[in-house]
Amino acid sequence: MRFNKLLILTIAVTLFSCKTNVFTGKKTLNFMSNSQLFPMAFSQYGEFLNTNKVVTGTADSEMINRVGSKIKVASQRWLNALGEEQYLNDYAWEYNLVDDPTVNAWCMPGGKIVFYTGILPICQDETGVAIVMGHEVAHALADHGAQRMSAGQVQALGAVGVAVGGQLGGLNEGTQQILNQAYGIGSQVGGMLPFSRSHETEADKIGLYLAAIAGYNPDAGSELWERMKANSGGEAPPEFMSTHPSNDSRIAFLKELAPQAKAEARKYGVTSFK
Repeated sequence: MRFNKLLILTIAVTLFSCKTNVFTGKKTLNFMSNSQLFPMAFSQYGEFLNTNKVVTGTADSEMINRVGSKIKVASQRWLNALGEEQYLNDYAWEYNLVDDPTVNAWCMPGGKIVFYTGILPICQDETGVAIVMGHEVAHALADHGAQRMSAGQVQALGAVGVAVGGQLGGLNEGTQQILNQAYGIGSQVGGMLPFSRSHETEADKIGLYLAAIAGYNPDAGSELWERMKANSGGEAPPEFMSTHPSNDSRIAFLKELAPQAKAEARKYGVTSFK
């Protein structure tokens, strides 16, 4: 009886905690509101800046702010066209460059962005920065952080259900342990990792459109990932075991997407690209 109730609760949480992605029109699992998520993100962002070396007053830091501002404007223009003029009201945009050799950049929910100096040689120029900036901002705009937190809670709830079900079914300890491990591996490889890969692909598309609307050449998207691939030395786990699509999949997707991004930008009067 307890297992049945837990199963019903898991299904109910999944079915009734959906939001619509305004960029794709798809329903997404998300029961985290901005009022819950943003204060946590802003606090963590502040702590990160306080414990890392923020670069200010340089040409590179000014470029990060300039590109970020352009992507912000592009985001608002796109959302206005979608009838979502108020969407960014709770966002508190901030763009910082941090002195760190790691090849990475990220955007927290609510528009809190960090670029590491280590990614700038891969970006090569302002257009490359715009491709990365668009991708990271897209994660925030599409609520990917909230979706992953929501999915993680559902996964944890499901694990409890498997454990309780095994106990009520009279399984011995060894069989129960195997069942728990199978659920953990199956839910990760069959659920959470594809979930993360779909977020990366979605952010690639939204981000490339944002960069194009901001006036940056979307052809640079595939070129950036060619450089990312070269920088990685070809070392990457199989795609099905990764949170990200393979480099080759990403490069092909971005090449195919570039003409569509240019067509989208033309809707906003953008006909030449930097």
